[in-house]
Amino acid sequence: MGVLDWLLDSDPAIRWQVMRDLLDAPEERVEEERARVAVEGWGAQLLGLQRPDGQWEGDEPEFTSPEAASWWHSLPADRRGTLFPEWTSTCWSLSLLREFGLPPQSVPAQRAVRLVAARCRWEHGGEPYFAGEVEPCINGRVVAVGSYFGQEVEPVVERLLAEQLADGGWNCERENGSVSGSFHTTVEVLSGLREYERATGVSPGAQEARLRGQEYLLERRMRRRLSTGEVIDPKWDLFSFPTYWHYDVLRGLDFLRLTGTEPDSRVEEAVELVRSKADPDGRWQLESPHPGRLHFPIDEGEGRPSRWNTLRALRVLRWADSR
Repeated sequence: MGVLDWLLDSDPAIRWQVMRDLLDAPEERVEEERARVAVEGWGAQLLGLQRPDGQWEGDEPEFTSPEAASWWHSLPADRRGTLFPEWTSTCWSLSLLREFGLPPQSVPAQRAVRLVAARCRWEHGGEPYFAGEVEPCINGRVVAVGSYFGQEVEPVVERLLAEQLADGGWNCERENGSVSGSFHTTVEVLSGLREYERATGVSPGAQEARLRGQEYLLERRMRRRLSTGEVIDPKWDLFSFPTYWHYDVLRGLDFLRLTGTEPDSRVEEAVELVRSKADPDGRWQLESPHPGRLHFPIDEGEGRPSRWNTLRALRVLRWADSR
């Protein structure tokens, strides 16, 4: 079976993206396939797991004392995710529905989002879900999901614009004195700003911030320290899906592709890294799944060919080779 046939022999969440990004199928056929995400396969399965209170399971660990709860809430979001990697919460469930391409105006999507907007609150201070909270990594994801599903997130965007650091990045440790960007936080915020622009039209302030943030990634060639040229974290060369709050090279390149950024010499090394990882059949493995509980598997497991990674790698290479 050829690689494209293998990709198409999958869930609607993958098929419609293959048709759009790799096969240039007519828009009406792409949208017809995309509509299936709301009623078939992984999308319908995930929608069916939402509780009547609007949440999905796994929103918070159980605490044995008020002191333990207070300590937990004092941690940055990415640190909480490291200590208690629970990918079945409302935040990650909504994010996955967006990754699947759930049509935002479909009846199932609107029903699910109305429940979240009406009933879900952040544990930080009881803020309404689409009002965000205090950490830019979380708020970037709120903006991405909220914009995608038609929710009002402009106040969250304004907060993010005010929190951009001098180097062009963002960092959840800013409130603790950090003055340098974090790749993890920056890619989360950039994803949110891009989705906000797509939903609302070009906003000069948001676009300027996004372009500065993209330069943060590009100046570092998607993986290297600006000061020494050393690779920042070898784990970023291993590709996962879902990525959750984590940065990796493939995620960064796929974001640039999505924005229509013109590839230049600063992405060449990262693109060749992606190219080098294809197996003899032209497929990419799931290399680094992030530990934690999932609702259900959406790939065949670590070390096996991954349709998600293959789809994303092929469209990144198509983008890079088109210049």
